[in-house]
Amino acid sequence: MPESSKPTIVLVHGAWADASSWNAVVAPLQSKGFTVFAPPNELRGLISDAAYIASFLAQRTSGPVVLVGHSYGGAVITNAGAHGGDVRALVYVDAFIPDEGETVVGILDGSSSALAVADPTTVLDVAGYPGAPEGAAEAFLKPDTVHTAFAQDLPEAERLLIVATQRPASFVANVTPSATPAWRTIPSWAVLGTDDLVIPIDVQRRMAERAGSTISEVAASHVSMVSRPEATLAAIHAAVAAIG
Repeated sequence: MPESSKPTIVLVHGAWADASSWNAVVAPLQSKGFTVFAPPNELRGLISDAAYIASFLAQRTSGPVVLVGHSYGGAVITNAGAHGGDVRALVYVDAFIPDEGETVVGILDGSSSALAVADPTTVLDVAGYPGAPEGAAEAFLKPDTVHTAFAQDLPEAERLLIVATQRPASFVANVTPSATPAWRTIPSWAVLGTDDLVIPIDVQRRMAERAGSTISEVAASHVSMVSRPEATLAAIHAAVAAIG
């Protein structure tokens, strides 16, 4: 595919992460001639986060876009994909793929997720933040949660880096009902980590099948784009080929 006709790849990170979580994906895509953006996901609320990404798409991209989301970023691209830029494909990586009216918390409720616990403070550290809505707070992963449930297949040094640099998410982001999903009108691909302890594989499969996604699975944790980036790259290239 000529470089001028290649779609732009936009990568949206999830909670407890930033754009650097895509580093293992960005460089190989750039080496193939793709324009790649990994904008900040504000992690403050699903409505405002999706509005920011939609605005970014509208202002920073031209031509076709493949929009990729990890974890909570999947909920964001579900809500942003049809509202900014020329998004031709959605790629979900260990991600939430909500339907209209669903919340992140609701999707995990009753599952075997390490985060679906009666007392969230056993797995999360909670803190207030300036400008928070009444009663809202933000959550950080406890170090043990990172090591045993979030990124258990990464080397210890990388897990320690996540502990130190994680960006917290407001609880508002996880309890806001999702709007009409972009996957109803935009084709999607889904990379499912079979060893994911945050979004259990059965939950991922159910969401991906419901969305009609082209599914691939990889033996990896919740951060498969870090530990097994080849799976994410394969899904992105498949999406590019399908829309080409």
